[in-house]
Amino acid sequence: MMNLEYKINQINKILSPSFQIDKNLDVSCCEELWSLISKKYLSKDIPFDVHEKIFHAVYDLDNYKDMQEMSVWEPSKEVIDQSNIANIQTENGFNNYNQLFQWSVDKYPQFWEQTVGNLDIRFKKKYQEVVDISQGVENPEWLKNASMNIVDSCFLGRDGVAVVYQDSDNVIHKKSYAELQSLTSRVSNSLKASGINKGDKVAIYMPMTYESVAIYLGIIQCGAVAVTIADSFSPAEIKVRLALTSPKILFCYESFTRMSKEMHFYAKVKGANIAKVVVLTPSNEEASVEEKDISWQSFLLDADNYESCECRPSDHTTILFSSGTTGEPKGIPWNHVSPIKGASDGFYHQNIKKGDVVCWPTNLGWMMGPWLVFATLINKGTIALFYDAPTLENFGEFVQKSEVTMLGVIPSIVRAWKNKKNMEKWDWSSIKCYSSTGECSNPDEMFYLSYLANYKPIIEYCGGTEISGGYVASTCVQANKLSAFSTPTLGLNFFLYDEDGCPSNKGEVFIMPPSIGLSQELLNRDHHKIYFVDTPVLQDGTQLRKHGDLLEKINGYYKAHGRSDDSMNLGGIKVSSIQIEEVVNTLPEIEESAAIAVSPKNGGPSLLILYVVTVSKNINLEIYKKLIQNVIKEKLNPLFRVGQVIEINLLPRTASNKIMRKELRKKHEE
Repeated sequence: MMNLEYKINQINKILSPSFQIDKNLDVSCCEELWSLISKKYLSKDIPFDVHEKIFHAVYDLDNYKDMQEMSVWEPSKEVIDQSNIANIQTENGFNNYNQLFQWSVDKYPQFWEQTVGNLDIRFKKKYQEVVDISQGVENPEWLKNASMNIVDSCFLGRDGVAVVYQDSDNVIHKKSYAELQSLTSRVSNSLKASGINKGDKVAIYMPMTYESVAIYLGIIQCGAVAVTIADSFSPAEIKVRLALTSPKILFCYESFTRMSKEMHFYAKVKGANIAKVVVLTPSNEEASVEEKDISWQSFLLDADNYESCECRPSDHTTILFSSGTTGEPKGIPWNHVSPIKGASDGFYHQNIKKGDVVCWPTNLGWMMGPWLVFATLINKGTIALFYDAPTLENFGEFVQKSEVTMLGVIPSIVRAWKNKKNMEKWDWSSIKCYSSTGECSNPDEMFYLSYLANYKPIIEYCGGTEISGGYVASTCVQANKLSAFSTPTLGLNFFLYDEDGCPSNKGEVFIMPPSIGLSQELLNRDHHKIYFVDTPVLQDGTQLRKHGDLLEKINGYYKAHGRSDDSMNLGGIKVSSIQIEEVVNTLPEIEESAAIAVSPKNGGPSLLILYVVTVSKNINLEIYKKLIQNVIKEKLNPLFRVGQVIEINLLPRTASNKIMRKELRKKHEE
């Protein structure tokens, strides 16, 4: 039983004598007490450290680790009743979320059919069956015999604002759905005039701008396939992706300024074997290009009407890249069904509604870029784009002025805000919820994030490029706990297995197929071998699908523990150990190396740890750490930060001579 009087006395000791909490509050538990205090008494006028102390006093916390077990936000009846989840619950006569979830996986054809209707997905020819699994759950045929183009479902916002963005001059611009559709159609017409046909590949190597959104949609609208490359990749990594896909045209900026540093995009792709590069400039001036290439202004036709290309649901729309346990990145095709998964997650889990403003600093080369486009536009919302780094103070002003309602983050961004305290001055009261993905989050940093908008829920969200969205998330209808997931995503279920292959509350994630969005092919790998060989089989004979994350289920919630395989998330980007090692091993003093990712004890993004065998023993590791960081920055990605370099005499290996990185992870955690 909670001693309410004692707790309030403790809290009032923290507060100033002139600002005290009423001792006659009508609450019966700690969750109700914190919910009432956070909504009625706390504001950003009170220093953050006071908020922290009160939270700890309410829940009797001794350390940050325990914060993950406590609710930071409880949904009111009004919030629940107005949620998208409540609508589908009511429609099907369910009394609670658990009933809805179980139905969504037990009766998945009905769930996905209703979801396709809820999202107002448009068809040129309607499907005869929502899913056909006659070829097995590994190879479902979604929206059987339909014809469609997913871009048709992106322009139903009518007179609303499609994109709001702040450019390098700090000017905020708003573009309507009609304006975005017009530019998208001009891109499609221009691609056709340039000889691009259905199925041809067109690359995008650009930051997330209004133009890149229109280019991306224009490629798909004309039946071509967008090859998206993250703007942070090195020339070597760009060439690998271009070699895998052989695009006929590539779009890029001549240069782009971020954090007062000029990034030269066009120079990085000049040496690549591409027939034509279309070059933009942020100022919309005509770029200076080589003879075979063309400026944006010369490429773009005035024709702004375009009838979208009729496609099968399984036709490719996008090629994204994700690292596995080999050096070469996996090429993962998305098709016209894939965006339905992201839009569904956005509808149910992030609770995006018509007119909502969705901001998620990201890039088209990471799956959250296409996710942002489709999850926002299909749900008739507004995409909010900030052209500079989200760690800068004026990002906070942009969120305020754009009246962002759903703000997505990776935990590294929140850490920068907390350290700099540069977001506290802004009014983020328009935010209804946050969402966090890309890295394991940290409870104390997520508490700080919630505080910035006067305590709003944080939808923890984890998935993958090969899922087209998330497999585990939170909702706006369940109590929100810091750095914890409350549910598998609707329409998809998973199971946890320990190292001995037994069902467990802590272990590796295996997904139960089928579900809309799950990949069925890879460009450069055997899909079946990657995802289905030697995976567990359920009692009904369903073979589960490998994913590779490690989760732990505690009191009905899930906690992330990083990866079980030899891939890792660094700076929100998935990369394989081998990719890191290949670069590190080019240094003359390194004989061989092993890269592992380790989760901090209190949670948070994975740390990159490198075990190295050196040619000369007892080298200066601090000096070599800087050399390693530089070579990773130059040849891979500047977002990959080296946490620690450890010298070792021999790397542990299997009988077949494979590096046992799992043993190194255990060694580091001891």
